[in-house]
Amino acid sequence: MGHREDLLQGAKKALLERGYAQTTARDIVAASGTNLASIGYHYGSTKALLTAAMLSAIEDWGDAFGQALTEEKDDDPDDPMLRFWQRVIGSIQSHRALWLASVEVLIHSEHMPDLRAQLAAGLQEGRSGMAAMVTGIAEKELDDSTVRSVGSVQMALMSGVLTQWLTDPATAPSAEEIVAGINALGRPGLHQ
Repeated sequence: MGHREDLLQGAKKALLERGYAQTTARDIVAASGTNLASIGYHYGSTKALLTAAMLSAIEDWGDAFGQALTEEKDDDPDDPMLRFWQRVIGSIQSHRALWLASVEVLIHSEHMPDLRAQLAAGLQEGRSGMAAMVTGIAEKELDDSTVRSVGSVQMALMSGVLTQWLTDPATAPSAEEIVAGINALGRPGLHQ
């Protein structure tokens, strides 16, 4: 591995340990075994390196999360929605630092147009992936309306569940409670 890759890996490690706002160039150098000058040479700035590290970490996590959501296990419940939410909650518990860092980077993206654009592109991919998981239709076969409706609502639910689990895991809803709530919202007469 060269200095560029060492820096990226070191920045990802520091980011998960210290958070986006608290990670310094010195933290990255310590975690990567490189030197301060190599940050500027390879990435231009610490902020650019942290952005690249965050996007890389989210991509790594997305791949692992997607695999976790789709792999079959012997003890899986029959209900695909319940299985989905059990796995989402499991990911929040096992990858807490990454979920926290993703929330933190979202806040910082308000002042970083390039990062915000990259996150927005990721949202579109997320909507499509979520819609595919919920409907059982391959992503490439989904129409825009389904991605916008089903995918957007699923992303909104995930954001809310994530916030609750990161803030107060002791009172956050279980997968069973989430599914019961979703089912209750769809009952006839609820909207009258």
